[in-house]
Amino acid sequence: MDLIKIGKFIAELRKENGLTQEQLGDKIGVTNKTISRWETGTYLPPADAMLAMGEVFNVSVNEILSGSRLTESEYKKAAEENLMQTIKASSFSLKDKVEFFKKKWLKEHIAIMVFIGICIIAVFIAGFLTKNIILVSITPLLIAIAHAWRNNTMMAYVERNAYDGIGN
Repeated sequence: MDLIKIGKFIAELRKENGLTQEQLGDKIGVTNKTISRWETGTYLPPADAMLAMGEVFNVSVNEILSGSRLTESEYKKAAEENLMQTIKASSFSLKDKVEFFKKKWLKEHIAIMVFIGICIIAVFIAGFLTKNIILVSITPLLIAIAHAWRNNTMMAYVERNAYDGIGN
């Protein structure tokens, strides 16, 4: 991807729409300095910013990444090239993505896991105090079920997000 070409295209679109860098920044939620960095080719706008600019300028993300307006015949070829360049430029390996989404799932579900842990401990303590051997003996089974649930739901979440990108 040619960051200079992309930046010039963003500047051209902004000027065509009669916007200052500050006005565009306000519309998409960034500072005028950030717009300047994109327009000079210092940085590539993140995906969410490109989507927002696409709506503001009535162009596709593919056109932004190509740095020009595209005809229908040019669109498919540019889309394939942009996708391949994005994949090659990605700094995350699949292993990194899997680890990221595992940690994200754990952060999002920590409360329920703590609650389940407290419940299992309560069952054990109740069994111990009442000398109920059944309650004490099912504690390892409850731990195994909780672990299986955690692992299964976490990996389903990871697969949805890291492999096919559908997400929630």
